[in-house]
Amino acid sequence: MLPVELLFWIAVAVPIYAYLGYPVLLLLGSVFKRPVHKAPFEPSVTLLIPAYNEAEHIAGKIRDSLALDYPADKLEIFVACDGSTDATPAIAQSLADGHRVRVLSFPKNRGKIATLNDGVREAKGEIVVFSDATALLYHDSVRELITNFADPKVGAASGRYTVIRADEVGIGKSEDFYWRYETFLKVLESQLDSMLGAHGHLHAIRRDLYPFPPPGTINDDYIIPVSVLSKGYRAVYEPKAIVYEEAREMTGFGRRVRIMAGNLQQLREIRTLLRPLRLLPLFFFLSHKVSRLVVPFAMVAALAANAFLLGVPLYRALFVLQAVFYALALAGTFARLRPKMLMLPYYFCMINAAVFFGVYHALTQRRGMAWK
Repeated sequence: MLPVELLFWIAVAVPIYAYLGYPVLLLLGSVFKRPVHKAPFEPSVTLLIPAYNEAEHIAGKIRDSLALDYPADKLEIFVACDGSTDATPAIAQSLADGHRVRVLSFPKNRGKIATLNDGVREAKGEIVVFSDATALLYHDSVRELITNFADPKVGAASGRYTVIRADEVGIGKSEDFYWRYETFLKVLESQLDSMLGAHGHLHAIRRDLYPFPPPGTINDDYIIPVSVLSKGYRAVYEPKAIVYEEAREMTGFGRRVRIMAGNLQQLREIRTLLRPLRLLPLFFFLSHKVSRLVVPFAMVAALAANAFLLGVPLYRALFVLQAVFYALALAGTFARLRPKMLMLPYYFCMINAAVFFGVYHALTQRRGMAWK
């Protein structure tokens, strides 16, 4: 086999393993489940809602939180406003009573991590639940999430993220499919050992285990739950704790760039899986996180290597298939293709293209990426 052929097949193998091979391995290993000992459990809880310019959503979020099925005397709703320039603090304060609903308003926008860190310092609950202002919860979502903490080995837990009104956005169905796929992986990882990363719209941690991430941390919903692993705890996934958001709230290339920049930043967190050694979470990290970052480079390598092999019929046919795939991706940037599955090439290329911009942010040390 020629070196260019070897390069081609290695490059093709990377995305196949990352998106197909790894899930198959998780399914095969699912016979060795490690159950969480859940039980009815009602510790004191702080629902921490970080908010920056969320005047459109904050009132609904607070009312939604007040309607949760959890004892009122054990649930504190804590809104942390990070230097909002709109009416968010005023609206939140109008609904606060100083006891069940509290508001902490910072005059300067410092970033989400600083807001979370100060919010946790002021929190009164044994368990801190994090939930974004745009995310809406089912009435029993917090109760279902908290049942996992009846198991003393559980240090963090995540709810299940769902997308609604996907048809209203061009890539809404693709985004919905992606999050269903991610949920599938997180459930399997959690059943085997621990999930890697939570859904930022709804996750929780024991307050005394909160790691107080340093300024500049991007993917707080990864750093916070994974930090408990080095302390001997598990981070688990709770499919019954449902949080939902409209598709229009979570689209945009800039959002993807931010996520990918955070994924690159996460690479340094491998040390938490090495000391002490956590073999399964380490395998999850390499297969779920690291391989995804390699995929876009492998895609470029596969296309380039394929171009040098056009003299062989097999490779000529594979090149045509690649060309059709990228043509659909390009067409998806200009029009909403039908049927909706034709938008998948565009979505797949979009999330992988974001890696290159994430690398740029990492190399230029642009860590203060604004949060919205």
